[in-house]
Amino acid sequence: MSEIIEKRPATAIKDGVALATHYNVVRELPLTIILNDEELATLVCSPHELKTLAVGFLVSEGLLQNPDDLLEVSCREEQGVIWIRTSCPFQGDGFLKRNFTSCCGKGRPSLHFINDYNQIQPVASDVTFTAKQVIRYSALLDENSDVFKLTGGVHEAALAHGESLVVRYDDIGRHNALDRVLGYTFLNRIDTSDKAVVLSGRVASEMLTKAARIGVPLVVSRSAPTSLSIDLAEQLGITIAGFARGNSFNVYTHPERIV
Repeated sequence: MSEIIEKRPATAIKDGVALATHYNVVRELPLTIILNDEELATLVCSPHELKTLAVGFLVSEGLLQNPDDLLEVSCREEQGVIWIRTSCPFQGDGFLKRNFTSCCGKGRPSLHFINDYNQIQPVASDVTFTAKQVIRYSALLDENSDVFKLTGGVHEAALAHGESLVVRYDDIGRHNALDRVLGYTFLNRIDTSDKAVVLSGRVASEMLTKAARIGVPLVVSRSAPTSLSIDLAEQLGITIAGFARGNSFNVYTHPERIV
């Protein structure tokens, strides 16, 4: 946790009284990804698990699909650069025709992203989850949100299975937090056909797409989905459970998966 948080001086003002103090703030790092000797993107992220993040980003963008294609990863955190070498040729202007969200960082200027979800296969899984599991996943994400409780400055994402979380990550960017989950499943060759992605923030279309990349049948969020994410989830066979707080949640797509 120490690599994510640092203390900074601040002035607290309450009832007209000023008090010099220190507060926990979350650290922020620009990370440039160089893929096969070409600069791909710069992500603005929390400085931890950078290899997992960079690999997950490539998975989420459809640039890595087979773990055997990953040849080498080298990172220099002090320089904010990570080098990745794969056996897959990188086609510059053909790189994933999708919206590249500005809150994540910046991509190569020559890349023009448009929505194209035809690369993603529908989830083929008849696994079911109980309502108690959905509620438990959301509660576990909240219970383990130590960095958020200390700073109020991160998003959270996790992979859940059975009655527990397999892995969870914090980051200043919600995309980064989920990309780390993708990187973890990819690097550890985890079967995701019976697992769920759990999010602290809203389920926008790009977040739904990232979850679809690894074939999870269920996305649980403490917040709301967007209309496009609902449309995509219907097409891709993914169940969205939103507003999972306390003892309730809403099921927006494929309710047959919740029993």
